[in-house]
Amino acid sequence: MGPQAVSPANIGPTNVQPPIVSPTQNFVNTNVYKTIVPHIHPSHTTTVNKHVFQHQHYFPHTASVVNECYNQQMICGNPCPPPRPFGC
Repeated sequence: MGPQAVSPANIGPTNVQPPIVSPTQNFVNTNVYKTIVPHIHPSHTTTVNKHVFQHQHYFPHTASVVNECYNQQMICGNPCPPPRPFGC
């Protein structure tokens, strides 16, 4: 016997099923931006020069001695006469 004849298949309309939705996958793109914030910390040094004047007071003192000599002339007899008034 020879090959058998096969009848062509009947093709019906295409059926579409409701979609099956998987959970959403999240992807993150990260962008980094560098920002410089200057922090300024100023300082100042003041040098104070203090000039102190010491007023030193000296009191030099000298001393002197005066020796005074007086002479008395006495004419004495026995007994001494009374002194005569000046200018006589």
